[in-house]
Amino acid sequence: MKKFLLIAFFAASLASCVSTRNTIKNIDDNAKMPALSKEKNFIITEISRDPKYGYDQDYPINIGFFPYPTSEINVQRYFGALTGPKGEKLTYNKVDTCCPFPSKKSDMGAGLLDIYEVRWEGLAEPLRIHINLYEKGGIIAPAGFGIKPI
Repeated sequence: MKKFLLIAFFAASLASCVSTRNTIKNIDDNAKMPALSKEKNFIITEISRDPKYGYDQDYPINIGFFPYPTSEINVQRYFGALTGPKGEKLTYNKVDTCCPFPSKKSDMGAGLLDIYEVRWEGLAEPLRIHINLYEKGGIIAPAGFGIKPI
């Protein structure tokens, strides 16, 4: 039943869109999954200089290093590696799904981006980050974030 609902959701999402062309600009099928820290978070060593990385649907954080059904662990690994700009502890929450795109890594032939709201103490408004669980890409921190020390 759960699989049927997921298929119905994908079909409705795709049917309601004018186009499902791939507009994602930062997919890299040769990207390697980052190493893991002792806490099982990604080891991230760079902060993006591109203000679109993660914030724009065409430049999502591509963490699809596992088959989709098990890829949610990479969301935890990714956000577990980040902090606020001064080392503040993050909280994050999935708030939406958007932006269908063609993907050979999905049984349906299409993927969707997940949108997460990220907060930390002192942040006036939550930040919205786009996550792609289907495709791979270089893993870095979005502009305005910090990186947990290893």
